[in-house]
Amino acid sequence: MTPPPRGRGGREPDPLLAAIRRKRRERTKKHRKRFGHLVAGAALGTLLVLVVTGFTGAAVWMSSCDLNSLRPVDVGQNSFVYAADGSLLGSIPAEKNRQPVDLTEMSKGVRHATVAIEDRRFWSHGALDYAGIVRALFANVRAGHVVQGGSTITQQLARNLYIKKPSQTFGRKATEACLAIKLAREKSKRWILNAYINQVFYGNRAYGIEAAAQTYFSKRAKHLTLSQAALLAGLPQAPSLFDPFHRPQDAIARRDEVLRAMLANHYITATQYADAVADRNLHLKAGQLYSRIREPYFFSYVRDELQKQYGSNTVRTGGLRVYTTIDPRLQRLALAAIRNTLPDASDPAAAIVSINPANGAIRAMTEVSPGNPKNQVNFASSARRQPGSTFKMFVLTTAIAEGISPSTEYLSAPFKYDPSDTGSCDTTPPTAWCPQTYDHTYVGATSIENGLLRSDNTVFARLTLDLGPENVASMAYKLGVRTDLRTSDGAYVPSMGLGSRVVTPLDLASAYSTLAAGGIYSKPMAIRKVVLPGGKVDKEAGWGVAQRKRVIPDWVASEVTRILGENMTSGTGVGAYFGKTSAGKTGTTDNYADAWFCGFTPALEATIWIGYPRGEIPMLSVHGIAVSGPTFPATIWKLFMERAVKYAPFPTVFPVATSAPVWKSHTLQYAMSGGYYSSSYSGNYSAPQQSTPSSSGDNQGFTQVPDNGKQP
Repeated sequence: MTPPPRGRGGREPDPLLAAIRRKRRERTKKHRKRFGHLVAGAALGTLLVLVVTGFTGAAVWMSSCDLNSLRPVDVGQNSFVYAADGSLLGSIPAEKNRQPVDLTEMSKGVRHATVAIEDRRFWSHGALDYAGIVRALFANVRAGHVVQGGSTITQQLARNLYIKKPSQTFGRKATEACLAIKLAREKSKRWILNAYINQVFYGNRAYGIEAAAQTYFSKRAKHLTLSQAALLAGLPQAPSLFDPFHRPQDAIARRDEVLRAMLANHYITATQYADAVADRNLHLKAGQLYSRIREPYFFSYVRDELQKQYGSNTVRTGGLRVYTTIDPRLQRLALAAIRNTLPDASDPAAAIVSINPANGAIRAMTEVSPGNPKNQVNFASSARRQPGSTFKMFVLTTAIAEGISPSTEYLSAPFKYDPSDTGSCDTTPPTAWCPQTYDHTYVGATSIENGLLRSDNTVFARLTLDLGPENVASMAYKLGVRTDLRTSDGAYVPSMGLGSRVVTPLDLASAYSTLAAGGIYSKPMAIRKVVLPGGKVDKEAGWGVAQRKRVIPDWVASEVTRILGENMTSGTGVGAYFGKTSAGKTGTTDNYADAWFCGFTPALEATIWIGYPRGEIPMLSVHGIAVSGPTFPATIWKLFMERAVKYAPFPTVFPVATSAPVWKSHTLQYAMSGGYYSSSYSGNYSAPQQSTPSSSGDNQGFTQVPDNGKQP
């Protein structure tokens, strides 16, 4: 037989004591229950008193919040960038992905689903739904925890827009209610619903219905089906819990709940409800509108321009609509020209930038980087590389502007420049500046013009010294180069005339465009128009207005263009000639590390660059050849331009100069000096009597720089 239970200390339990304890526990439960009822009753009584008396002390309470003194929380909106034909290039996403639209640009299902699930009596009550508050309070007391909320759409809007630090305090709730009442007084129901749907969070970085529709279904909000609208309307309550991408079954259950609410509110028929819930597939199609960029390199250039004007925060949250100068047709032609010429994955990168000389509008800016398809660096606008012999155009322009006739004779012969008189051309590397021609052939006395057609480094080395490298740099800046051409110690060195100083493709495109325009520089322009939120066009920033300035006389530009035109038919540019009026110059740097072609027609300029992005790597065997300016760059330019001219048909001739050239007499110190035999030289030149060049004041402080312009 089992012994009866014992109390503490082994004694028999006291039945009376046990009964007292049981009574005490029951009494405690009753007190707690009565207290809960009292609290609920007090809350209900307070609510009823407020309703009946019209909010006693309302004036005091309502003065505690000021709608006008509070600034809405900046939820931001995406900025969008468009090509010249109006097609979308991409978006600059805000931190909160958002694209506001009007109620008329949403499907009817969106409006009905939102009201049905969030605030079913929205159209009939005021800012606060007192009946809803009472109903929610009873439900919460009955359940012992919060199962329903009493907030209206107006309250939620006030909370999301104006209250920056949401909390569950009574003070915050009171402020929320106060602001909701003031919103309802100042704004229509339609405005409130539209504002709410445009800013509420739908998950996956999507704020507002348009961003949500694009994010989940790749479509506009106005094209959402009933089922899709119901799915999205159910997300704001718990976006992560009902995430369609990661929790599809929970998302379907929530969608069905919204559909039931729509049916109860008589927004849909029983048949529509049955058909919608019968489909258990969400038909998701993840959108790329906010992530896909069609022209990433030009796009990055435009974004930088916008940030200079507005600041990065405004660009990311300002809801700008940006209309650019880029022509998608020319972009396609540029890419095709590169890929048809350099199709292999091991090929070097290539970039094209094309400009309209009449106004500086950038018509194409793109690149192909086979070895690094995910490259995000815009070579065309930011990569600084040595331009090789394309820089000789600046030397020629400086000479002609100084009145030096292009028929002036200079010596084509190996050349040594050594102001210290201690350097040598026979060491490796040379300790003096020792320009040579690409093929180590020389013609003796020849004209500057012929030196350009031959791309003779020795002629242009001498000419640069006679002009002064600082004057050549000044001309480069005038024509459009914006990269600093000085060395680290602030000097302009003679080797610059052969292309030893770095520039960008955009620099060269802009400068050659100035020649095509007859000597009128136009600042490169990428943006035609910016529309601010609300539809106002920003005219103060000057977008779309060509900034033009004459920088050299028209006869100077005409003479240089004439010579560059001859270069297309009888010089180093013959590989680029396509039978139309054109002008251009090739360029290749030391050891074939960079190759260029800069050329223009009367209506369009294009600059081509080829090289390896990660460094100055010699392109000695690409498709079996060493890459120089007359090879692949000229080919790409020809393939691009012979088709691009169809989209830039006018003008058909270069500007005619209104004045004749003015040639002047000059003392040219280096024109015929410095020919020599080098022990390592095996060319066909017979050296004249060598003279030692003197150091002029312009060349003091010269820093030795190895020749980087040995090829044409």
